[in-house]
Amino acid sequence: MKIINKTRNTTISQQTELADTALSRLVGLLGRDNLPQGHGFIITQCRSIHMLFMRFTIDVIFVDKNNKVIGLVKRIKPYRMGPYFIRANYCIELPEGTIDETQTQIGDELIKEA
Repeated sequence: MKIINKTRNTTISQQTELADTALSRLVGLLGRDNLPQGHGFIITQCRSIHMLFMRFTIDVIFVDKNNKVIGLVKRIKPYRMGPYFIRANYCIELPEGTIDETQTQIGDELIKEA
């Protein structure tokens, strides 16, 4: 799946995995050494993340049910807790620096393409 920032006309992720089961949401990116450039990881039903036992820094975009960006977490490091976004429907975990590279901002509209 591809994620496009419709507002900025930028590609956020070329190849995006989906975690939409209890187990896949729980595991997330744990056990991986990195998230390659151009890749992303969507966690459904997600209002906050933790970085416990993670091995690398990531960017995270929190999105509401209307596909509007409601929260941005840049360069969250391993063993940190992320903020809680009560209106979030899902989040997109991305390689470090992706938010700045795509100029994504709160209020932007995202599109998921197959």
